[in-house]
Amino acid sequence: MIVKPSAEGLAASAKAASNKGPPPVHLWNPPYCGDLDIRIARDGTWFYLGTPIGRMPLVKLFSSILKLEDGRYYLVTPVEKVGIRVDDAPLLAVDFEVSGQGRDQAIRFVTKTEDEVTAGAENPIRVVRDPETGEPSPYVHVRRGLEALIDRKSFYRLVELGTQERLDGQDWFGLWSSGQFFPVIPASELT
Repeated sequence: MIVKPSAEGLAASAKAASNKGPPPVHLWNPPYCGDLDIRIARDGTWFYLGTPIGRMPLVKLFSSILKLEDGRYYLVTPVEKVGIRVDDAPLLAVDFEVSGQGRDQAIRFVTKTEDEVTAGAENPIRVVRDPETGEPSPYVHVRRGLEALIDRKSFYRLVELGTQERLDGQDWFGLWSSGQFFPVIPASELT
């Protein structure tokens, strides 16, 4: 008898596997069991069967078993792997705090699902601009290939921390964190 994957079964397996700290999803290689109708919207809202998942502990549990493989997102337990849809980034950075100043500052982000990460060499900030509108979409790497979209209010606050630096023969407006400079926009495009 073949058992179809379900959100409830996945949650139970994930909870059992994560009782001793963050789940080691990078070590799990279970068989692919199909897709679940789970979608992560651009604003960080998780949907199951078209309905928002209102229980934050369940969303946090699911986010802890996210895995990116070959450009696709999966929820993974030791015994099953199911595909999900992600509109943009699977995580959403909703706030940050800064310690230090200038080149010595460190920017520590917190996501909607309570992941915390300090931007630096292993967790870079990158900004993608829409080719038609020029609108920026800023991201920070959180873990194992998973990125968080930095929400608009946080991005506006980050811009206040920005500075101009010369990089590869071009002047850039960007951010320093943990000794790394992250270019945001060419300085020539600032108005």
